[in-house]
Amino acid sequence: MSNQIKVGIVGYGNLGRGTIEAIKQCSDMELVAIFTRRAPENLSINEPNVEVLHISSAEEYKDKIEVMILCGGSATDLPDQGPYFARMFNTIDSYDTHAKIPEYFSVVDQAAKESGKTSIISVGWDPGLFSLNRLMAEAILPKGETYTFWGKGLSQGHSDAIRRVEGVAGGVQYTVPIDEAIEKVKSGVNPELSTGEKHRRVCYVVAEEGYDQAKIEHDIKTMPNYFADYDTEVNFITAEELKENHSKLPHGGFVIRSGKSGKDNKQIIEFSLNLESNPEFTASVLVAYARAAYRLNKEGQAGAKTVFEVAPVYLSPRSAEDLRRDLL
Repeated sequence: MSNQIKVGIVGYGNLGRGTIEAIKQCSDMELVAIFTRRAPENLSINEPNVEVLHISSAEEYKDKIEVMILCGGSATDLPDQGPYFARMFNTIDSYDTHAKIPEYFSVVDQAAKESGKTSIISVGWDPGLFSLNRLMAEAILPKGETYTFWGKGLSQGHSDAIRRVEGVAGGVQYTVPIDEAIEKVKSGVNPELSTGEKHRRVCYVVAEEGYDQAKIEHDIKTMPNYFADYDTEVNFITAEELKENHSKLPHGGFVIRSGKSGKDNKQIIEFSLNLESNPEFTASVLVAYARAAYRLNKEGQAGAKTVFEVAPVYLSPRSAEDLRRDLL
């Protein structure tokens, strides 16, 4: 297609690889190049007609790429890359440090407005789709409470914490919502629940030879900020079991609004996700919003935006007329 949106990707981790696959499903998009901090010649990317380049050469593509999808991490990559690339391209990112989103929005907004570009930040499912559902549910049922449950899913941050424990050769951690808490919320009683009352943590650990498993379990369960405040289960397995059964990155969760309408009628709004691959799903959301960023910029809407400011019609490759006919 001659009018395909020209897309670039920054980063070639799990999210970057997922973004490649998501773009392949979109006939209105063309992947032009992948930019990496690693030596490009060392990356084996079997994608004909897609260039693999060092990140330092991105500026040379200002006139060849219409949307750049940033697939770096929120801790150290995006705080620098977000405003940097917004000075040259329309951008999409998945910045997910919730407490710092207002600050991040501000610096990206300034950069994008100066360049006349459109940057949609914090795109994904939380923040992202869950954020939208929290907003809609609260607006529709102003009298009530909103609850967010995560999982069952593999938490990369908590899995990294497990692997830092002395004597651990490998491991993963799953965040699991507690069924009793979900049912209590759905009953409409609007309970006060701490995060520890909403979730439990299930760990699968490979111990190094000769290390005391009881001590490893104790060190995990008492780890502050990660496990100490939760019902934590530790299971010891072999390295082969870890590779065979825990190599995927599943995740998901629920947003539930429990409220009342009229005099005293209970109303429940629920949105849920069950994901076999967290990075591939997040990438699919990024790609849909890349289409939106391109269209918004064509309309002259420069600056940073979040999912709250983007109308759903901008996400679909279909025309507004088709959407009204088939989906409304």
